[in-house]
Amino acid sequence: MSFFSTTFSTTSSAHLGRGLISIASAAAFATLLSVSVNAQQQQAEPLPLPLDEVRMFTEAMDRIRMAYVEEIDDKTLLENAIRGMLAGLDPHSAYMAGNDYDNLQETTTGEFGGLGIEVGREDGYIRVISPIDDTPADRAGIQAGDLIIQIDNKPLREMLPQEAAQMMRGEPGTEITITIAREGQEPFDLTIVREVIAVASVRSRILEPGYIYIRIPQFRVNTGNETEAEIEKLYEEHGTLKGIILDLRNNPGGVLQASVGVVDSFISQGRIVYTEGRLEGNNQEYNATRKNVAGDVPVVVLINNGSASASEIVAGALQDHGRAIIMGTRSFGKGSVQTIMPLSEERAIKLTTSLYFTPSGRSIQAQGIEPDIIVDEAFVTRRSRNVAQYNESDLQGHLENGNGTEEVDSNAAMADALISAEEVLVNDYPLNEALNVLKGINAFNPPVEATETGSFAQRIN
Repeated sequence: MSFFSTTFSTTSSAHLGRGLISIASAAAFATLLSVSVNAQQQQAEPLPLPLDEVRMFTEAMDRIRMAYVEEIDDKTLLENAIRGMLAGLDPHSAYMAGNDYDNLQETTTGEFGGLGIEVGREDGYIRVISPIDDTPADRAGIQAGDLIIQIDNKPLREMLPQEAAQMMRGEPGTEITITIAREGQEPFDLTIVREVIAVASVRSRILEPGYIYIRIPQFRVNTGNETEAEIEKLYEEHGTLKGIILDLRNNPGGVLQASVGVVDSFISQGRIVYTEGRLEGNNQEYNATRKNVAGDVPVVVLINNGSASASEIVAGALQDHGRAIIMGTRSFGKGSVQTIMPLSEERAIKLTTSLYFTPSGRSIQAQGIEPDIIVDEAFVTRRSRNVAQYNESDLQGHLENGNGTEEVDSNAAMADALISAEEVLVNDYPLNEALNVLKGINAFNPPVEATETGSFAQRIN
């Protein structure tokens, strides 16, 4: 049984889905925030179909079959109808067929072919959520918020995301030309060579003696275990640590259990995340297991508007527990859960079935995680004060916030935080500021050995 094969009712497999359509190569249809649901979920009682609408549907289908300019088979018509039903619900529900299952597994296990882009759907085009670290898309200069409007001179207007993903797939070493629309610029072409995308789950380095930088570009199946092992190794090699910077910027999410495992490396007890949906089986809760291999070392988490889903689970949990200071800009705000429901061996639907909440009960849907300290990126050229920030609330058909909280204007919220390279001449301004915060904490609180109890919040109080 694969990691995503479980039961939904009597025939289906369930996931908690990351939901941002992944063209992380363009190879992948969706990067899911996935979790195996082991308990069988309850089947809702079917509601009677509205007969008038059913008659209208069959009449429309008959007319298309008889009068469409080209002959079209019933299978294609019915599959298009399923796609349309799901596409009309929200940006993350979708119909999966053909190679979509294979693409799903590739994006969550860590190696796939293509460009390395995480995207969402917007105005009939593909909007870049974030490029993945050190991939062809990243090296070509693709940025969060870019619109992909053409692939190899073929317009993407109204094209389904999975169709665009299929176009972006190809043999490593082959070229693809994509047309980018970026705010404040004329559309331009980028020719990119496809590669096999093998994304490192966890990377770390020493910034200064005692200060550790951990980068998680995406949450893979083993990311939680790898984070725990990395922290333990760092303690073994360096002894007492003075601070950890956990970088989740431009991390589009991934496997839910991995995000839970990462949080588990920093807290000893308490709730990490929970989900709520209409069916009882969609109500899940995940709690710490007292690992806390990081001990009491101060932690800063870096986020930005490219941090989504599983990244927001980690940032929200550590923020609610007072275990870390969150720095950067407001996160993407993808707080919904998708479930994979097989229809046959080769077809399934990806359906939004619940929302997830931080330990304190916050829904981040269409709102995101607000940092404790707002620090925007420094750019080589001075940025306009009305620079666009792209978030879940900008997606057409996005779900409302589960708490009833007012959605945040994704452009206005960061306007006062913009800092230009002329003002701060550093390669990575947020990272340097995070390091300064950790140094400030240690100036008042000398570092201590790792323990299995206590928290960062307790340490600085």
